[in-house]
Amino acid sequence: MRPRLVLFGASLTEQSFASGGWGAALADHFARQADVVLRGLSGYNTRWALKVLGRAMEGAAAGGADPAAVTVLLGSNDASLPDRAEPHLHVPLAEYQDNLRAICAHLKNKWPSAAIILITPPPIYEAARIRHIYGDNDPSRQPERTNEAAGTYAQACIAVAKELDQPFVDIWTHMQQFPDWQTSALCDGLHFTPFGNKILFDEVLKTLESIGFNKQSLPSDLPLYHEIDPKDPLKVFEI
Repeated sequence: MRPRLVLFGASLTEQSFASGGWGAALADHFARQADVVLRGLSGYNTRWALKVLGRAMEGAAAGGADPAAVTVLLGSNDASLPDRAEPHLHVPLAEYQDNLRAICAHLKNKWPSAAIILITPPPIYEAARIRHIYGDNDPSRQPERTNEAAGTYAQACIAVAKELDQPFVDIWTHMQQFPDWQTSALCDGLHFTPFGNKILFDEVLKTLESIGFNKQSLPSDLPLYHEIDPKDPLKVFEI
């Protein structure tokens, strides 16, 4: 049975199977070696994600086997400011951390051997968020998210990962190391461009490799083409 990777989160996860997405890249990278299962819920914060977690994970594992790893990418919506355009998404920082702990505890209880990889929210380009929300560049406008707030939630995510001794990806810090990340990595100040998806894909792949999950250690499922004898093609399939 092929091992599984489960991707859980909000829109940055739901959109990860779109063209150029980081989830699609994982599925391609591990083709015939592992299955990538998408559980993305656009617009969700950790409060809502925790409420539906059991339902969301139904069918995510195959044949009762634990997934090899579950990525959890939540926090961008939690970090929405409570006095701006989308206050209903805001989750206070302490509750955000408690929710992450509860999500990790649920997943570990359900799948004890699975690695839980926490991914921080990415950085925010505020000027693009103003255009996205209001359709203009009026300097009097205020973005519903700020990079400072996203960074605070990113550090809180990392703190939970370290507390629980779980691997993590600090995409908030890493993405900002690239020139012009505001427009090269983000399409609307929040969601990823193909380049932004590539940045996260590379970091998730490194993290998976750090826990021993890589192409070199995984067998290919079913005989490869070059293993099939053209003179007796069916022989290789005999059990």
